[in-house]
Amino acid sequence: MDINHTHLPYTRQKQLEAFDRLLSIMDELREKCPWDKKQTLESIRHLTIEETYELSDAILEGDMQEIKKELGDLMLHLVFYAKIASETKDFDIAEVTHSICEKLIHRHPHIYGDVVAEDEEQVKQNWEQLKLKEKGANASVLGGVPKSLPALIKALRIQEKVRGVGFEWEEASQVWGKVKEELEEFEQEFNAETKQKINPAKAEEEFGDLLFTLINYARFMDINPETALERTNKKFIRRFSHLEEQARKAGKNLSEMSLSEMDVYWEEAKKKERS
Repeated sequence: MDINHTHLPYTRQKQLEAFDRLLSIMDELREKCPWDKKQTLESIRHLTIEETYELSDAILEGDMQEIKKELGDLMLHLVFYAKIASETKDFDIAEVTHSICEKLIHRHPHIYGDVVAEDEEQVKQNWEQLKLKEKGANASVLGGVPKSLPALIKALRIQEKVRGVGFEWEEASQVWGKVKEELEEFEQEFNAETKQKINPAKAEEEFGDLLFTLINYARFMDINPETALERTNKKFIRRFSHLEEQARKAGKNLSEMSLSEMDVYWEEAKKKERS
């Protein structure tokens, strides 16, 4: 699919000019800046991971100005990688961009072909099946799940992958039944009176099964478990920070306070949020 840039709308022309400016700056930095000249694909990898998490934080906070800034940082990294690869004659930014364009066209046959997709679910299934075909007849459905993904996100992606080939529960109630079953199996690994783990390794295994099933249920309920957990993390941090602040104002040391004393400040934080 070719695009004629001769008569582009003003906004699109400005976008292209801005991207060209970034590419020109990258060329200059790579040539003249001692730090930029020294970087390799491996040396900026950890920085890219950090920038990705910073963007994720900004999205959860709903801070559009911060999102804009973090998107710029990530875009710089993409251009940086492509620039380094162009110097070794492996590929350049044009090849990267054309590659993703071709993939998008191929993965959307309901837009660029004659395939019919009535809803979002059909689009997802088509996407996963096309990915599998691209990798060959012997490719594993789970082969595209990165090994280094955080465990919670990896569990979600595993479930989404197998769903794409029909390995899926029919009803949310079935999944909830499995959650209760896994909870019972987890509880069986503890002494009901002492709450001591009978078999630590088995308890860990059952807890993992319980988490995996809860993630599956969240997916059925259209809840992103990663986002849900991170919002809870942030909520806990806000409340505990309030607790710390109020304790300092009262001249108290947290380590010397009872749980009931700390709970007073915790409840204050909860009321403050609700109001």
